Amino acid sequence: MDRHDGFREFVLARQQALMRTAYLLVGDAHLAEDLLQSVLVKIAGKWPGLARDGNPKAYTRRALVNQYISWRRRPRPEAPSADPPEHGVSHDEETLDRIMLRQALAKLTRKQRAVIVLRFWEDLTEAQTAEALGCSVGNVKSQTHHALARLRALAPELAGPDSLSDLQEVAR
Repeated sequence: MDRHDGFREFVLARQQALMRTAYLLVGDAHLAEDLLQSVLVKIAGKWPGLARDGNPKAYTRRALVNQYISWRRRPRPEAPSADPPEHGVSHDEETLDRIMLRQALAKLTRKQRAVIVLRFWEDLTEAQTAEALGCSVGNVKSQTHHALARLRALAPELAGPDSLSDLQEVAR
């Protein structure tokens, strides 16, 4: 019996969702791959006990967020410009909204961005988000409030009744 029985299947089943979460956290596909890979290496070492006694999905999500928050060597990716190019390419309004939202997300603190990603992309409850971040529900509420206020200040043109649903479209 292989000590990693079930790990491969778990990764194959959750890889796309984990990659989306990692991408939304770091805002760069290559850094998201690095983040996810480093977390999966750690999870693989703990897999036998985790698979037997724990909730691998929740544990992996929490490890992903914790690794993202603690990454000190991670360079900030260059943010795309919200200004459409002068020649050649035409952007529709939805594309420009995504660009502005990505720029605004990149300017949040890591914890604020993690809260926004978990609450509005992963669609976790406040309690589930608090568990994933290892903090109180009150902290999640506070971080969400401050993050949304900052997003509204950074991208006022996106503020509106549908602006939170736009977060779910940002990675698509």
